[in-house]
Formats: sequence, structure tokens, C-alpha cells
Amino acid sequence: MPTRTTRRKTRSRSSVAVQRAVRGAPPAALLRRFALAGAGRAWAITLRVVGSAEARKLNTRYRGKARPTNVLSFGYGSSLGDIVLCHPVIVREARRQGKRLRAHYAHLVVHGVLHLRGHDHLRAKDAARMERAEQRILRRLGFGDPYTVE
Repeated sequence: MPTRTTRRKTRSRSSVAVQRAVRGAPPAALLRRFALAGAGRAWAITLRVVGSAEARKLNTRYRGKARPTNVLSFGYGSSLGDIVLCHPVIVREARRQGKRLRAHYAHLVVHGVLHLRGHDHLRAKDAARMERAEQRILRRLGFGDPYTVE
């Protein structure tokens, strides 16, 4: 009996590598989950969790601001990017804003991924669009609105 060959539709998937230069960040699997939730299509993303010195160095070099920042995104083409997260800044912000550390990490990873996807917040209209996207993705992940401090 002849067999028929069927083609299976394959869907490209995103991949997320996690690098840690400091201790204390959420587990790699959780950070990967946050990034994949925001990716939307096939991406190859590297998440790097760093300390203040490395974040300051990168922020100075690429943004001209001599201080550490919470998240930096670097896109390379249409489906490749790096996201750098500064753990000490994220911890400090979460405490100051009265947020759980996990929730703040989720927000900043999603925020970074949206930057890779072309979102920006330089103009009010673009910022509102990006915030709506963040809220939608975070809601799917089980988190509340990151812009509302309870």
C-alpha cells in the first residue's frame, strides 16, 4: 500500500538565552517566559542580567547617560536582539514603587522586547500605544497594570 507524504507546517519559534552577571534575579525559565510572551513571532533574544557598573558603562556608551538604567534593548535586524537588565536598579525601583520584584521584572522584560519589535515612547501617542501593549501582555502573564501602584 503506497503511503502519502504529508507536509507538516512548521512554525518558527523564538529562542531566549539568559545570561547572569549578578545573583538574585528571577530564574532563567521565568525570564524566558516573560520574553516569549512579548515576542509575538520568531525572535532570537539574549537577556543579560547585570550589575550597576556594567549597566552604567553600556548606558554611557550607547545613550550618553553616565548612570545605570533598568533596561536597555539592542536590536540587530528584524529578528535578533539583546536586552540588558540591571538587577540593582530593578530591585530599587520595585521597592520604591511598592511592586513585587517578579512583577517588575516581567514588565521590564516585556518593555525591552517591545522595543526590539519597534515600539517606542518618545512621543505621547507612541508611549500610550506601547503601554497598552505592555498591559495586554502582562495581563496574559497574570500581572496587573504596571503603571498603577496599589
